[in-house]
Amino acid sequence: MIATRQRRRRRTVRRRDPRLLRMRLAGAATVLLLVLGIALYLHSGSGSADTTGIAPPDTTALAPNGPPSPPETLATVSVLPLELPVSQQRVTAIVYHATGSTTAIPLSPAGSQKNAGFFSRLYDRFFGGGSSSGPSYYIDSSGTGADTSSVDVGAPAGTGVYAPVDGVVVSVQPYVLNGAVRGSIVQIRPSNLAAVIVTVGNLDKHLNVDVGTPVLASVTRLGTIADLSKLIQQTVSNYTSDAGNHVSLEVSPAPGASPLL
Repeated sequence: MIATRQRRRRRTVRRRDPRLLRMRLAGAATVLLLVLGIALYLHSGSGSADTTGIAPPDTTALAPNGPPSPPETLATVSVLPLELPVSQQRVTAIVYHATGSTTAIPLSPAGSQKNAGFFSRLYDRFFGGGSSSGPSYYIDSSGTGADTSSVDVGAPAGTGVYAPVDGVVVSVQPYVLNGAVRGSIVQIRPSNLAAVIVTVGNLDKHLNVDVGTPVLASVTRLGTIADLSKLIQQTVSNYTSDAGNHVSLEVSPAPGASPLL
């Protein structure tokens, strides 16, 4: 009897490429992250303009009209912090915008941007970003130049305005609009960064300081916010429920300072 040998077929086992597996896992994780982010975004109502924290005019007008308490950093320029110039309870909105000026030094906002783009907000939510300290703010991109060249701190007319930096008043100028004096502009040379000038605008005509007056941040009262609601369309009004009265802050190089600052 002749024995026959049966050849067994070998099964070929294909090994999966580990790089391909990692790519697939990363892709799945990205899709899951995006889906979760969209769900959170829609759930929080971020698809519309975020006005959380903006108080109606009658509420801010009744708030205590004193200095910011506690002092709070609004933005920075190099090593110089700019302190919030009005009481937190009276702030209607904080809006950064371009001025068209070639000398304005861009500010670095503290806090978080309320009208950031969807993907920016999504990234910050999952990976962190912005600053957890500092007031929330808007950025208005309708002007020409750097979007953070100037900052408007909205508050009702008559709200007390306090020095944003330690320093000395070096200039007091009238704010002329339509051929008439409508308010005042105060310029301060900071103690710890003499190479710049901090300009505080939209103040009322009646001031508490003059040229040569030493000032302390969040302590020295400069004056009050002027009422310009019947004279011009104010950018802040696009982000509040009132006319958008505000105090403005801008930083520029001091005369003779290095243009590289």
